[in-house]
Amino acid sequence: MRKRLRERLRYWFDGTMDRGTPALIGWLGLASLALITLVSGVVVAFAHKDTEDNGGWLGIVWMSLLRTLDPGTMGGDTGRPLFLILMLTVTIGGIFIVSALIGVMTTGLEARIQQLRKGTSRLIEHGHTIVLGWSEQVFTVIAELVEANQSERRSCVVILADRDKVDMEDEIRRRIPDTGKTRVICRSGNPLQRGDLELVSPDSAKAIMVLSPVGDDSDIDVIKVLLLLNSRTWSGTRPNVVAAVQSSANLAAARLAAGDTALVIDADDIAVGLIVQSHRQSGLSTVFNELLSFVGNEIYPWHEPALAGSTYGESLNAFELGVPIGVHRADGEVLVNPDMDTVLGPEDRLLLVAEDDLLIKRAATRPPIVRSAVATAEVRPPVPDRTLLIGWNSRAEKIIEQLDLLVKPGSVVDIAAPRPPREEANRELRNLTVGFKYCEPTRRPSLEALGLDGYRHIVVLTDDGIDPGRADDRTLVTLLHLRDIEIQLGDPYSIVTEMHDDANREVAQVTKADDFIVSTKVISLLLTQLTENRHLHAVFADLFDPQGSEIYLKPAAGYLTPGAEANFATVIEAARQRGETAIGYRLARHSDEPPLYGVHLNPSKTAPLTLEEDDTVVVLAED
Repeated sequence: MRKRLRERLRYWFDGTMDRGTPALIGWLGLASLALITLVSGVVVAFAHKDTEDNGGWLGIVWMSLLRTLDPGTMGGDTGRPLFLILMLTVTIGGIFIVSALIGVMTTGLEARIQQLRKGTSRLIEHGHTIVLGWSEQVFTVIAELVEANQSERRSCVVILADRDKVDMEDEIRRRIPDTGKTRVICRSGNPLQRGDLELVSPDSAKAIMVLSPVGDDSDIDVIKVLLLLNSRTWSGTRPNVVAAVQSSANLAAARLAAGDTALVIDADDIAVGLIVQSHRQSGLSTVFNELLSFVGNEIYPWHEPALAGSTYGESLNAFELGVPIGVHRADGEVLVNPDMDTVLGPEDRLLLVAEDDLLIKRAATRPPIVRSAVATAEVRPPVPDRTLLIGWNSRAEKIIEQLDLLVKPGSVVDIAAPRPPREEANRELRNLTVGFKYCEPTRRPSLEALGLDGYRHIVVLTDDGIDPGRADDRTLVTLLHLRDIEIQLGDPYSIVTEMHDDANREVAQVTKADDFIVSTKVISLLLTQLTENRHLHAVFADLFDPQGSEIYLKPAAGYLTPGAEANFATVIEAARQRGETAIGYRLARHSDEPPLYGVHLNPSKTAPLTLEEDDTVVVLAED
C-alpha cells in the first residue's frame, strides 16, 4: 500500500514537471517556503533570546527570506551558536534553490526566445499580402510589392514557408536591404497544412499569392494549397488569390481546385508566348518587363467622365501624361486595342500606360500633329521567316506550334540539337517547315557548321534536364560564340535567349543578345500585378495570346518620315490611321544600353522627336 502511494505521488510529481518552466518555478518556490518555515520555526522554538532581539517571529521569517535570496546578508549576523548555525543553514539552502531558479528561468527564457524565432506565433494584421511558399521568385515578388506600396502609409507582406524563420529573414535582408514602408514578416509553417495556414491570418488578408516550390512535383503542391483555400470557410471578404502552374497539363486541375474566384495562370504558356513574340520583335522582352514591373510604366484602369460619348481613337491623344491601350467596359469586358470607332460609355474605364496613377493628367488642349511628317510610303509586307532553334526542352514543341500561327507560309524553323526531336514536333503545321541539324551548342565548330548567315532569327533554349545554374552557364557560352560569329558575318540575325536566373541575365548582357527571357521573373512580375489588380488578367491574357492584339515593334518608317522632326502625338495619330495603338518607340542607337535598351514607353507627346530608318515604334496591333 505504501509503495503504491509512493508510485502515485511520483507519477503526480512527474506530471507537474511536464508542464515546463512555470511548474519548475512553482516547485522551487515551495521549496524556498518550506526551508524558510522550517528554519524560522526552529529559531522561534529554541532560540528565544535571538528571536526577541530580531523582532519576534516575523523578524525571523524576514531574516530567513533575505538570507535565502542573498547569501551575503548573513555576514553581519550576531547571536548564539544555534541561531548562527540556523541562519547559515537557510543561507546554504537558499544558494542551491536560487541557483536552480536562475538556471530554470534562463533555460525557459531561451526556449521561449527560440520559439519566437521559429515564427510559429499567430499573425495579427489587416490588409496584408500573403505569399505561400519559398523559391527564387519570392525576392522579385517582395521587391515589386515594396515598389507598389511606396505611396501607402503602411503595408505588410507575410511569407509562410516550410523553412527556418531566421534564415528567411536573413536572406531577404541580404537580397532586399531596403523595404521602405513595407514590413516583411516571415512565418515558419507548411502551406499544405491547414493549421499552419491559419498562422498568417488569411481572413484579414488583401491578397494571397501561391508560389511554386522547387521540384518536379511543384504543381501538385500548388493544387493542394488552392484546394485548402477553396474549401476553407472565410469569415469575411475572400481575398484575391493568384497562383501559377508550371505545366499546361495541370492548368485545368488547378483552376478546378482554385474555384471561380481565384486566378491561376499558365507559366509555361506565357513563357512560350513571350519567346515566340520576342523572336520576331527585337526589344519586346524589355517592353514586357517594364509593363509588368512596378518600376517605370505600368497599366492602370482610369475613369474619365469627360470622355464619355467620344471614341477610343479620339481618346488616344486626350491625355498629357498616359497612353490609352484599351477599354474596360462597365460589364467587365476588356477590349485591348479595340476598333478606333468604339464609343466610350459613361461608366467605362480606359486602360492607360502610365508611370503612376497619380501622374495621369488630362490634356487641356490637344497636342499638335505634324501631319507633314506622317509617313506615306507603303509598308513592306511580311516575308517568310528562317528561324534557328538551338537546343531542345519541354517548351520547344509549343514554341513551334505558336510560331506556325504567326509566320507567313513558306517559313522554316531548323532545330539544332545533339538529338533529333520526336516526330510529333512536325505535326499539323500549316506555315512552317521543320528541319533538324546536328549541333553541340557549346562547341563553336558545331555552331559555325550550321550556316548561321542564312537565318533571320535565332532562339537559344536552356536544357531543363540539368541543373538550372549549369544550364544557364552553357547558354552563356553558346551566346558568346553566336555573338562573335555574328560580328564576323556582319550582324545578319537577332538572338532571343531563354534563361533560368535573372542574375545570369545581367552577366549575359556582355553578349549583347537582343532579348533575354527569364520566365521565372516574368511570372513573378505578372503574379504581383494580379495581386494588386486582378482585372489586369484579361489584359495580359490578350497580350500574350497570339490570336489577340499583341505588342509589336514595327519599323518607324511606317509611321514617320525618317529624319523628319515631329512629336510622339504624331506617331500616335499615324498608328491610329492604321488601326493600331502606339505606346512608345525604340532607338536603335541605344539598343545595347541597359536597362532600357533604347525603349521609351509613354514619352512626352509634345517634345520634339526624330526617328531614323533603323528605329522602331512600339504598337498594339492585330498583326
